[in-house]
Amino acid sequence: MPVPLTAELQRILERKRAHGVRNVSLSPSVSQAFFERSPVSPAAPSASRPVRPQPTARPMPPAVAKPPAASRPASAPPPPASAPPVADLPPVGGLPWEDLQARVATCRLCQLCTGRTNTVFGDGDPSARLMFIGEGPGYDEDQQGIPFVGKAGQLLTKMIQAMQFARSEVYIANIVKCRPPGNRNPEPEEVSACLPYLHRQIELVKPEVIVLLGAVPLRSLIGGRSIRRERGEWREYQGISVMPTFHPSYLLRLPQAKRDVWGDLQQVMQRLGKAPKPPRQQ
Repeated sequence: MPVPLTAELQRILERKRAHGVRNVSLSPSVSQAFFERSPVSPAAPSASRPVRPQPTARPMPPAVAKPPAASRPASAPPPPASAPPVADLPPVGGLPWEDLQARVATCRLCQLCTGRTNTVFGDGDPSARLMFIGEGPGYDEDQQGIPFVGKAGQLLTKMIQAMQFARSEVYIANIVKCRPPGNRNPEPEEVSACLPYLHRQIELVKPEVIVLLGAVPLRSLIGGRSIRRERGEWREYQGISVMPTFHPSYLLRLPQAKRDVWGDLQQVMQRLGKAPKPPRQQ
């Protein structure tokens, strides 16, 4: 039986190594004969081991691209604590005095809330027989949260005293509860937002007489048009006697109009059972 070529070649190589040979060159014919007769071909797998089919690679699902961190919508922060929405608030008409005052203090129904320092709810006796209504707070009122405390307010206090009342015995309020910028007249939408508060104040005070100070209260409360023409004439609101007259700030600009206002106030005094007396000179 012939010796396999691989065994014969291995013996030759062992003898060469024993004689100190480290490198052996094979002719092309020998190399070809060796590889052709070799039981294992370097270019093909062994025939004794069947080739297992490789599993078909499953395609990967397409990756879902994630938006960059900058473009991902951030979670919305919790809303700040504030007054409940208007739709969730009980009607102003049913509020007791303390709740009405608290509602005014947190009111956000018109743009005037953005520039105020304080809301100006009212001042005086909440069960007074006589009520005065102005148009809106000025700078001093906005700072203190009390109506009619500036120069016009000081004059109003003297007018009240001339009518034989203390300021603490009457009730003083305004059409709007926040200061209009630059002391301008309130806009119609501002009046509409704030007027329910005043209506409820009047319901709670139940005065016998209301004195309207100036054109804005005349127009807003009873729909009057001209304070010059309608001052000194009795009007009515919800069964309450109403006397329109000039605003104290107008008297500061035009002192000669004080005589007309004093005549209007004397009528109020008579309606309330007060005997008119000549006022002190201002």
